[in-house]
Amino acid sequence: MATVVKVLELVGESKRSWQDAAESAVREAAQTVDHITGVEVYNMTADVEDGRLCSYKANVKVAFAVDPARR
Repeated sequence: MATVVKVLELVGESKRSWQDAAESAVREAAQTVDHITGVEVYNMTADVEDGRLCSYKANVKVAFAVDPARR
């Protein structure tokens, strides 16, 4: 049987970095989604306070294999 992959779009947030924001999104998704195989970061934004970046956001697409036993 062919492998089927689903993709979820998520937004991760962090006070430290865009990488941490992306990792946060994957970490949270992994708590309820099995078989995550990859992530695509397709947009990065940040909030600004007093002329400085203060909060990072990463839009990500998380890919995961569908469990064939649950189809």
